[in-house]
Amino acid sequence: MTKINVVLYEPEIPQNTGNIARLCACCGADLYLIGKLGFSLSDKYTKRAGLDYWDNVNIFRLDSMKELFETNPNANFYYLTTKSKKLYTDIKFKDGDFLVFGPETRGLPDEYVTQPNAITIPMKEGQRSLNLSNSVAITVYEAIRQNGI
Repeated sequence: MTKINVVLYEPEIPQNTGNIARLCACCGADLYLIGKLGFSLSDKYTKRAGLDYWDNVNIFRLDSMKELFETNPNANFYYLTTKSKKLYTDIKFKDGDFLVFGPETRGLPDEYVTQPNAITIPMKEGQRSLNLSNSVAITVYEAIRQNGI
């Protein structure tokens, strides 16, 4: 059984985080919330989006990416961005991999999107980005397609 880890770096929209928590509960992924959140986890919109799935997801709240790297020193990290040419479908995901997503309005900082493990979801030229929860679902289910749940 493959375990994928979803990382949200400074998420801003509570409904997206709630939807992603629900997705993680349904597919057995752990959810890491990193840095400053743009909402409270007790926010009614966050709770409503996650419905009654909150108790079924492992959520880790960390202050920084540095802390995430220190607690998972041997893990593979993939950074989702519109600034990469490497497609997410070209990656062979493995058990324990981390999929890292940036905040809705600005994406991940350059220090991550310039890494060799920066990957993208193709879109029609001229479009800015996909919705965060859709992007998470697309990539998590590609990992599941490759490896099973």
